[in-house]
Amino acid sequence: MTATPFSHRVRIYWEDTDAGGVVFYANYLKLFERARTEWLRALGFGQQRLRDDEGLMLVVTDTRVRFLQPARLDDELTITVAAAAPPRATLSLVQQALRGDTLLADSEVTLACVAAGTFRPRRIPN
Repeated sequence: MTATPFSHRVRIYWEDTDAGGVVFYANYLKLFERARTEWLRALGFGQQRLRDDEGLMLVVTDTRVRFLQPARLDDELTITVAAAAPPRATLSLVQQALRGDTLLADSEVTLACVAAGTFRPRRIPN
């Protein structure tokens, strides 16, 4: 749906890697989360402000990650975020981790908008 995906640059640190010297698989979820947070901030939706002002939170309800090639210590990656469908009470996103033009991992993630106190579904604000 998004013509140009949002991009966020990250560097791979020692703490991101496993005993084999490659990014530990679960840390891709952290990298994708950071990029989503920066994407939302760039759109004017700081997550703390969304909670404080609107009483809403975005929570992950589903994710899938496909690992294609390893990232290693000191690699500089670009993590992209693009909306896959118009938002309602849920938001479907596609994300990629790239080293240059090489796709290392991709993800599909669904976020749900919920009331902060009850976790009941709410429509995502404009």
